[in-house]
Amino acid sequence: MASFIIEGGHLLKGTITPQGAKNEALEVICATLLTDEEVIIHNIPDIRDVNNLIQLLRDVGVKVSRKEERGTRNENTYSFKADELNLSYLESDEFVKSCAELRGSVMMIGPLLARMGKAVITKPGGDKIGRRRLDTHFLGFQKLGAKFNRVEGRDVYEIAAKKLKGTYMLLDEASVTGTANIIMAAVFAKGTTTIYNAACEPYLQQLCKLLNRMGAKISGIASNLLTIEGVDKLHGAEHKLLPDMIEVGSFIGMAAMCGDGVLIKDVSISDLGIIPDTFRRLGVKIKAEGDDLFIPRQRHYEIQSFIDGTIMTLADAPWPGLTPDLLSVLIVVATQARGSVLFHQKMFESRLFFVDKLIDMGAQIILCDPHRAVVVGHDRKITLRGGRMSSPDIRAGIALLIAAMGAKGTSRIDNIEQIDRGYEHIEDRLNALGAKIVRR
Repeated sequence: MASFIIEGGHLLKGTITPQGAKNEALEVICATLLTDEEVIIHNIPDIRDVNNLIQLLRDVGVKVSRKEERGTRNENTYSFKADELNLSYLESDEFVKSCAELRGSVMMIGPLLARMGKAVITKPGGDKIGRRRLDTHFLGFQKLGAKFNRVEGRDVYEIAAKKLKGTYMLLDEASVTGTANIIMAAVFAKGTTTIYNAACEPYLQQLCKLLNRMGAKISGIASNLLTIEGVDKLHGAEHKLLPDMIEVGSFIGMAAMCGDGVLIKDVSISDLGIIPDTFRRLGVKIKAEGDDLFIPRQRHYEIQSFIDGTIMTLADAPWPGLTPDLLSVLIVVATQARGSVLFHQKMFESRLFFVDKLIDMGAQIILCDPHRAVVVGHDRKITLRGGRMSSPDIRAGIALLIAAMGAKGTSRIDNIEQIDRGYEHIEDRLNALGAKIVRR
C-alpha cells in the first residue's frame, strides 16, 4: 500500500491542464465492443480504473494499441478493434473475478448483450461510498427483452436475448451508468427505443455523439428523453474525450485553499455546468479567460447566504445539478471560508464519513447524520494541522490531499491507490506548481 507524505503550507502557482474525463473514458471504451472495426480515442487518462478496463478488454480479445503520431508514441491516444472476441473467456471465472474488482466493467454488459446476445453479470467493485444498486441497468435490459438466470455457486447472473426489441421505458432513477448501458444495448434493438428520465451528463452526450458517428441513430441528446432507432451494424470512428470536470473542480479547490495564482487550461467551460458558480457561492473568485479558468490568490473568501438571509445549503443532484463527486472537495474549501454552510449528500450514504479526519486536523464540522454536515469556516484564522489518514475513496482522497497541502506541518495519506484510480500522476503535476508531495 503506497502513501503520500505532504509538507503543508506551500503555495501553488502556475498552469495546469486537466486530464481526459475518467467517467467518459469508461463509457466510450466499452462502446468499442459494439463494432469489429477500429475505434480511435484521444485524451485517455493514464489512471488505474481506465488502465484496468483497457486490460480487461485485451483479455477478452480486443486488439488495443497506443497510437504513434509523427514518429512519437502518444500515450493518450488508443486504438481499439474488437473483431475477434474470446467468447469462452467472457464466461470464465477469471473474467467474472476481474469484473468484480472494477466498477466500470458493468458498462460492458450492454455492448456484449447487443452484439453477442449474452453477458455474465456479477457485483462490480469501486468506491465504498454506500449502496450503488444496478436495478436500473437490469430493468432496462428486461424492458428490451433480455432474460436473467442466476447461476448457483458462482454468485453471477447470465443475461441473454436472441434479439432485443425497442420499447418505451421510464427509468426509476437518472442513473448515468444505467443510461449508458441501456443506450449501448438499444442501438441494435429492433425498432425504436425511448428512454425517459435518462441521465444527460456531458459524458453521456459524448457517448451518444460517438455512437452516432459509428452509425447509430440517437436523438434527444442533452435531454432526459432519448430516442434510439435500432440499426444492424456499427462501424469505426474517432473520438476525443472532454477534460475531466471533477479534476477541474479539484484544481479550483486546491487553488482556493493554497494557491497564489493558478491557471487551469482548456477546461471546456460550457461542459462544467454549475461547478464554477458553486465555488463562487463559497466566495471563491474565478476568472474565465477564453476556455481557461484563472483562480487568483484567495486571502479571504466569504460564503454567500440565500437571498432571504438563511444559511447556504449545497446539495448534490443529477445533471445539471451539482455532481456528488465534488462535495468532498467543497467541504475542505469551506473549512477556510468566512461563514457557515450546510452540505447535503443525497445520493450516497457513506460519502461524508471522511470528515472525521478533517475534524482531527482542526476543522469545525458538525456531522448531522450520514447525509448532512455543517461546516463552520475558520476564515484562515485557524490553520488545519497535519496528520495521518487513509484515503477511503477517490474523491475523499483528493479532498484530504487538498487539506494536507493547506495544513501546517507534515501529513501522511495511506491507501493512495484510491487516488490513483481517478487522478493522473497527481503528485508530479502538483509538485510542478510548488507542492511538496512524496510518494512512498
